[in-house]
Amino acid sequence: MADREDKNRENVTGKFYVDSQCIDCDLCRETAPNNFTRSDDEGYSFVYKQPANAEEEAQCREAMEGCPVEAIGEDGEG
Repeated sequence: MADREDKNRENVTGKFYVDSQCIDCDLCRETAPNNFTRSDDEGYSFVYKQPANAEEEAQCREAMEGCPVEAIGEDGEG
């Protein structure tokens, strides 16, 4: 389960976030490309835009549920 105390620093404030357990597998970026991106320097994903509609919210949830290391959380502040 993702740890909001261990969020990657690039995450924008809001409900969804990625923590330091991310293994850079690309699943979230493929599933919710409008919300997740990659830190090329650090080699992990982060939330660069919180979902703005129901479709993006569903994609973020799908990414969270599919994350192989449970690095995506939705209990962030927002």
